[in-house]
Amino acid sequence: MRATAFAPASVGNVAIGFDILGFAVDALGDRVTVARRPEPGVTISAIRGTPMDLPLEPERNTAGRALLAMATALSLDFGLDMQIEKGIPLGSGLGGSAASAVGAVVAANALLREPRSKLELLKFAMEGEAVASGSLHVDNIAPSMFGGLVLTVGIDHPRVKQIPVPPSVRAIIAHPHMFLSTKQARAILRRSVELSDFVWQTANLAGFISGCYTDDLDMIRASFEDVVIEPQRQALIPGFADVRQAAMDAGALGCSISGAGPAMFAWALESHAEGVRAAMQREFARHGVKIDDWIVEFGSPGARVVASE
Repeated sequence: MRATAFAPASVGNVAIGFDILGFAVDALGDRVTVARRPEPGVTISAIRGTPMDLPLEPERNTAGRALLAMATALSLDFGLDMQIEKGIPLGSGLGGSAASAVGAVVAANALLREPRSKLELLKFAMEGEAVASGSLHVDNIAPSMFGGLVLTVGIDHPRVKQIPVPPSVRAIIAHPHMFLSTKQARAILRRSVELSDFVWQTANLAGFISGCYTDDLDMIRASFEDVVIEPQRQALIPGFADVRQAAMDAGALGCSISGAGPAMFAWALESHAEGVRAAMQREFARHGVKIDDWIVEFGSPGARVVASE
């Protein structure tokens, strides 16, 4: 009759995989509780954990829209009431809207007589993500749902592939205390790309994925450069260039913007991770920016039910 799901935060794009590549960040996430109700339809009875008022109307809420899509597609003969506990800062670039949508459908799935596959749930959650970003994309939803580093190809019929990450690698996440909306960060992007940049970015994506599969750290390092999106968005993050350079000087394999920003992330060997974190902390502080930060592994199982009754 009631279930609570935890959906982890995520890093979208991973520099070279705009809208198609992302990895889960289990250090923080959203918890969503969904309960059966006799009357058909979807309601949101509470949203906690955020200083901003989020819409309680399901049509205007990412998690609500995802549940509406689910209820309609499955012709549910009962209603769903939802409570959301936000654990991901809003406008952080860490997939907060995606996590709420994913947590909602995973919790609701536990109430079904015939539970659906994660791929089916992914499609419902995509409808919710469109509320926050204005477009359908899955680079945050897929890793939040499946865990780990995930490549997703296609929108109408998405194909999801979990990519292995060398076991010696850790991710360093730095979240500046500022708000940046996904719609705002997407609005500044040019709609066309130079052919040379397209070739360069494609080569980097292919090299990065190849390096992950073959445990080739040199290939990962050489390919970990976004030549299309990052140059356009970096001005939105105070001190970005200095933070990135400091991370690289401290031994990072790569450093870029997490999703739409303002959060940043770096990859580094476990032995260098603390040094990279300290370097990023130092540079943000030099620019007068307060941050939260984490060092995470890539073993997240993705969204899961944590309580039911």
